[in-house]
Amino acid sequence: QVQLVESGGGLVQDGGSLRLSCATSGSPIRDYAMGWFRQVPGKEREFVSRIAWSGGTYYATSVKGRFTISRDNAENTVYLQMNTLKPEDTAVYYCAARPGYCLADGCLSSQDYTYWGQGTQVTVSS
Repeated sequence: QVQLVESGGGLVQDGGSLRLSCATSGSPIRDYAMGWFRQVPGKEREFVSRIAWSGGTYYATSVKGRFTISRDNAENTVYLQMNTLKPEDTAVYYCAARPGYCLADGCLSSQDYTYWGQGTQVTVSS
């Protein structure tokens, strides 16, 4: 089992940056795919990015070129660097973990993930 705790959210102006962290405990994350999702009230949870245990990354089209996912297996932490933030990025951001392998274009659905954090709010003001 893996426990996930997100941090780093907050209020930022349009065009600003934030770095989200997902600290994990329990099983080491080196064998897990790690994902970031976001959700606004009344909408389904949306895929943002994921990094496979191999290091392969995938991004939603809406964030590609602005967000960067990374992982530090030694620290059991996953990061999401968010640059050039826009008001439409406002959401609660969730970290998720999935044991095992991802296909090159896989692990993009919330249903692919087993473990979830509690979320951190990101608000981008215009």
